[in-house]
Amino acid sequence: MHDSVRVAVMTSTYQLKSRFQSLLRPLAAWLYRRGVTANQITVGACLISLALGVMTLMHSDRNYLFLLIFLWCLLRMAANALDGMLAREFGQVSRLGAVLNELGDVISDIALYLPFAFVVGSQPWLIVAVVLLAVLSEFAGVLGVAISSERSYAGPMGKSDRALVFGIVGLLIGCGISIAPFANLVWALTAALLVVTIINRARSALSGRGDNP
Repeated sequence: MHDSVRVAVMTSTYQLKSRFQSLLRPLAAWLYRRGVTANQITVGACLISLALGVMTLMHSDRNYLFLLIFLWCLLRMAANALDGMLAREFGQVSRLGAVLNELGDVISDIALYLPFAFVVGSQPWLIVAVVLLAVLSEFAGVLGVAISSERSYAGPMGKSDRALVFGIVGLLIGCGISIAPFANLVWALTAALLVVTIINRARSALSGRGDNP
């Protein structure tokens, strides 16, 4: 693959993470001074995702719950950035934190995205496929640690990208806009980009170059 094409395929919202973190750094310092830990944020975010996902699964006909998913997707991205900064910049890195972070992300994705299978216009099997591929993409990222000690976050459909896709669709549903005309196209494209992401992360693991296979 030509280098310019490879860069385009690899691009994701993860590349904006450093700028996002800069905006949140004062908040991270404030939380640290008040005794909040990275693991507390990780577990708290996972529990909120699980509760919101289960509630939406039970009441998928209530559009406002998908609006809450949109809002939580934004807040969850902030929480993910904050727990990482607290861990790295304030001496809270631990093996337990790494386990909680990886498991929490997978559990949160499953909980928040499965309810979209019950929205009118969505093919349930496509949502299930997206969720399974999302789990595999995170597994592929972790493989880098086992093989080359480098966790891969290569895109183009990483954690933040998925949150953006489902968040926007959730916003439309929450505003009463039918997603039936385009929903399955969005899910199919998301699944295809997840396959590319898995391949990129596997290549990262084999090359030992982290985000840049």
